[in-house]
Amino acid sequence: MTRDDLAAAIASVATLHGEFILRSGATASEYFDKYRFESDPALLREIAEHLAPMIPRETQVLAGLELGGVPIATALALHTGLRTVFVRKRAKDYGTRQLAEGLDVSGLRVLVIEDVVTSGGQVVASTNDLRGLGATVDDALCVIDRQSGGAAALASAGIALRSLFTRSDLSAAPRA
Repeated sequence: MTRDDLAAAIASVATLHGEFILRSGATASEYFDKYRFESDPALLREIAEHLAPMIPRETQVLAGLELGGVPIATALALHTGLRTVFVRKRAKDYGTRQLAEGLDVSGLRVLVIEDVVTSGGQVVASTNDLRGLGATVDDALCVIDRQSGGAAALASAGIALRSLFTRSDLSAAPRA
């Protein structure tokens, strides 16, 4: 599948029409449901194939952010063979009480994986958490950059954002 075909498929599957209440409380007639493409195995496989060449060569571990980054990181791990950790927004107060589940990231070069970046706030927070655990994190990889200030917020925190698509790419994609 070409990159343009993938953009069209994601836009077609994830763009819903109807009446939706947004987080802000406003009402919209169109809604982008990212879980529609994240739950589709064929699309996840294609996304992983297109994202894999964007992974920095020195990456040792993929860090999928809760919740949307987890399926993307898992698909990439299956495609590339790289180990994966799953990063919680906050550690649970029982069990192992880990913030990053899967392996110890101390001393490892970690690539943060997110599905969609809007403001970048959660990517910055999770990157700071991973750095606090001793990981080296210089880059984040996402499927879609909503072009809402996330790349700039990440850059100010020393994180380069690599995105497969922007909101503009998906808006311009023909619907299948």
